[in-house]
Amino acid sequence: MPKGNPGQPKREHTGEFKQKVVEYMRAEKLSYREAARQYNVSSAVVMHWERKYLQEGAASLYKESRGRASREDGVLKGKPKKLSQEVENDLIAENQRLRMEVDYLKKLNALVQETQVLDKKRK
Repeated sequence: MPKGNPGQPKREHTGEFKQKVVEYMRAEKLSYREAARQYNVSSAVVMHWERKYLQEGAASLYKESRGRASREDGVLKGKPKKLSQEVENDLIAENQRLRMEVDYLKKLNALVQETQVLDKKRK
């Protein structure tokens, strides 16, 4: 099938095929263009497959990732779900405690520096 013909559907490649191309290219130290020519695909596609392979592992080549993200219960997949109220309250309380601790340490540091300056003046 010729590349880029209008009206022609895009070819879908299996995860096994994508993994085979990437691993062969890396094992034989081929360029994207050489691997693309060998397997009759675009070099940009091979580059994309290799990037996914290196960043997310071979399993990522088996996942279909075209199109928009699907919605599940009105929430896009992949986005973190809203925290439970208890967890959210715990995080707020911890944040407040840490802010108070930082304020305390700043005041303590200022007090220590002040006493050091006074000690130097006395000497």
